[in-house]
Amino acid sequence: MWKDKVWQKIRETIDEASSEMIKLQSELVALPAIGPQNGGQGEVDKANYLLKYLNDLSLNVKEYNAPDDSVPSGYRPNLVVRLEGINRNRTIWIMTHLDIVPPGPKDLWQTDPFQAVVKDGKIFGRGTEDNQQEMVASIIAVKVLKSLGLAPNYDVALLLVADEETGSKFGAQYLVNNHPELFKKDDLFIVADAGNEDGTLLEIAEKSMLWLKFIVYGKQCHASAPHHGINAHRIGANLICHLDKYFKKKYKVKNRLFSPPTSTFEPTKKESNVPNINTIPGEDVFYFDCRILPEYDLQNILTDIREELNKIENKFSAKIVVEPFQSNQSAPMTPSNSDVVKLLKQAIKKVYNVNAKPRGIGGGTVAAILRKQGFPAVVWGKFANTAHQPNEYCIIENMIGDAKVYAYLFGMEA
Repeated sequence: MWKDKVWQKIRETIDEASSEMIKLQSELVALPAIGPQNGGQGEVDKANYLLKYLNDLSLNVKEYNAPDDSVPSGYRPNLVVRLEGINRNRTIWIMTHLDIVPPGPKDLWQTDPFQAVVKDGKIFGRGTEDNQQEMVASIIAVKVLKSLGLAPNYDVALLLVADEETGSKFGAQYLVNNHPELFKKDDLFIVADAGNEDGTLLEIAEKSMLWLKFIVYGKQCHASAPHHGINAHRIGANLICHLDKYFKKKYKVKNRLFSPPTSTFEPTKKESNVPNINTIPGEDVFYFDCRILPEYDLQNILTDIREELNKIENKFSAKIVVEPFQSNQSAPMTPSNSDVVKLLKQAIKKVYNVNAKPRGIGGGTVAAILRKQGFPAVVWGKFANTAHQPNEYCIIENMIGDAKVYAYLFGMEA
């Protein structure tokens, strides 16, 4: 634990680095790191800039490039920045991601999405909050310790990964699969990529995700003679109502770690059927987005759904196909009493004077990749939650404050 005078000096030095943090953000905004699946050329330019910046600080940086023929460079970059600690037996990892999402329609932006604008205590630009706020905060926290000649209690490693926005095949998943030697079972992992406005959300669990495509096959005919056909659209509507009642009755378990505390089954996308009003459709296609509590096994749910489809098929003399569009069983949750949760909670309290609480979310994060390997990972950050929106911004005070949280954390002992 840092002594009071040392901690005061760390805080003051981070405050003095605010202009450098803004400059670094501005430089990164001007280097769009968009993956090929989103029409970009990858993260290489951004990674090369950071390589030079970090090497100029005399930090230990290693590259772990994932081969990818779909980008001009032929690879997707991943960087590990390490600061040796007093105790080398474990590492505190701060994971952020290099890639960003496209800006979307330019007319929705009040400023150029790839030119940072500082206004009203905020930095506007694509990527400023997702995920450069925490990237810059963690880098500056490490830089400050090094500049003051302070060694963290454990090794500190900043993990800057590619491909987070489009599946992590060339980022976190690549590293886990191809470089398992990087990680030790007692390491502490913070995925600094989601949170809430007051910094009190410690995300330790995620619901399973199941996206389902339903295809109802009837018989097309003229709408004036419906007895000659089987209306797939009507059957689909009946099926949605039937499933809605069934899900609420069948899957009633509540878990107060999550909000909402139940599994959710929402009909979402609907594909077009016939183009004209006076034709009864012979096919109806729609989708469900299901976010399911970890207490349930997805394969069992699919079996249950198939049994319910059989009932509707028999009732309407139709054929119904269900296809899992995406299926991700939830990873094991990070124990709420794990070292990383306890230490991060104390650091947040020290800097922000708030009581952070372990919670679960319905969305999915890259932390699941780590949890499936048995590593305790917490997702955290103090965010305005403007990610993926037009006019994305980060609050400068959040960036400075989170740098202090990391710096304080680096001096702690479990």
